[in-house]
Amino acid sequence: MPLRFAPDSAEALDLHIIEQGGAYAWAEAYPDHVRAWIDASGFDGAIGDSLLVPAADGRPMAALAGFGTPGTRRRQRFVLASVAPRFAGLTLRVASGLPEDRAEIEALGWLLAGYGFSRYRDQSPKVGALCAPEGVDAARVETLAEAEALTRDLINTPAADMGPEALEAATRRLAEKFGARLDATTGEALLEKNFPMIHAVGRAAAQAPRLLDLRWGETGPTLTLVGKGVCFDTGGLNLKPGSSMGLMKKDMGGAANVLGLAQAIMALGLKVRLRVLIPAVENSVSSESFRPQDILTSRKGLTVEINNTDAEGRLVLADALALADEERPDLMISMATLTGAARVAAGPDLAPFFATEPGIADALGRAAGPAADPVWQMPFHEPYETMIEPGIADLDNAPSGGFAGAITAALFLRRFVTDTPRYAHFDIFGWQPSAAPGRSKGGLGQGPRAILGALPELLDL
Repeated sequence: MPLRFAPDSAEALDLHIIEQGGAYAWAEAYPDHVRAWIDASGFDGAIGDSLLVPAADGRPMAALAGFGTPGTRRRQRFVLASVAPRFAGLTLRVASGLPEDRAEIEALGWLLAGYGFSRYRDQSPKVGALCAPEGVDAARVETLAEAEALTRDLINTPAADMGPEALEAATRRLAEKFGARLDATTGEALLEKNFPMIHAVGRAAAQAPRLLDLRWGETGPTLTLVGKGVCFDTGGLNLKPGSSMGLMKKDMGGAANVLGLAQAIMALGLKVRLRVLIPAVENSVSSESFRPQDILTSRKGLTVEINNTDAEGRLVLADALALADEERPDLMISMATLTGAARVAAGPDLAPFFATEPGIADALGRAAGPAADPVWQMPFHEPYETMIEPGIADLDNAPSGGFAGAITAALFLRRFVTDTPRYAHFDIFGWQPSAAPGRSKGGLGQGPRAILGALPELLDL
């Protein structure tokens, strides 16, 4: 179903947002039977509580939604999304109790509660229809919801239907929708145009590797987004065990996140010159597979010793980042489902990121809270640089020892961004392990709303 607000109408039922313990105070303005109904129902305003309040004739006259306490709200991303399914079949209009500073994000959460991945069977949840709350920019919130839905759909689609060719097709549809230009460099042309590591990682697969290059916008500061597009990762010759391969359709989650962010930027008409680069490959096993101990020469000219073919994401990103760096954009951001170490450090909810300037980190931190898109800064810790220097080549793609895996991966990527001072890298999970209000189990956007919220500050828009 479209993630849209309902048009306001006289038939819409008033929705009152009630802090925990505040139901009786709200009921004082109503006849005695309303308080009696609240008593009988046990409604006390806890998060997840919901209630339809009848008029004297038995028909609903209002709906109540629990808003909890400040303490319990801090533990939940989208509060009102928890009650959206309870009001299925109704159209609701927020009448009271929604704080102004929470209105946009709670409205977004309600819309996202209606998301379901329905490519193979209808999984659209039944939720109440919500009119845009007063003061909320309905078009903006719908744009955010649609961008998130795109990201989720791309990640949720299995590799049989979301290989490099399909990822290119999805990117092309997005480009056509907004009048952007898309160039694709495919197969042996990657070698001709000096993208050797993208070619090396993807050459073993049935579908040729490619680099997707989308451009949009004619004026304003330059923003380049780079997303890891490994459509499936077997681990290559360092083959993953089955238990680790089960979620590898999501290894293009970085690409899905930058495409969702790009859609929001274009739909909102931000005055930027946007570039999106996606190395789209499948890391497969065949006689063409790159091997442990191979040494690859990157676009940047740096040589890379391969000590684990399962550390392929940083290789394809490196060539794309080197290309982006040649234009010296005002801001460059990469996103990738890159390391298990980041998951160990931050778990599935937080999006760890690295930034070359404190101002980037500060802006992202300020934007993350209002966007309900939590991020966590990690350091480019320079004493660890020696860990990615193997001696036989300039760089090691998989340092031994098991320490600081997310940091060493980020330091590896930074070696390919030498002429662009303002760079941030996100090491995301891109997956919701179990369903939560507004976040269905499966693919997930992590970081795009925080980035979007920070762009006006970062690019002086």
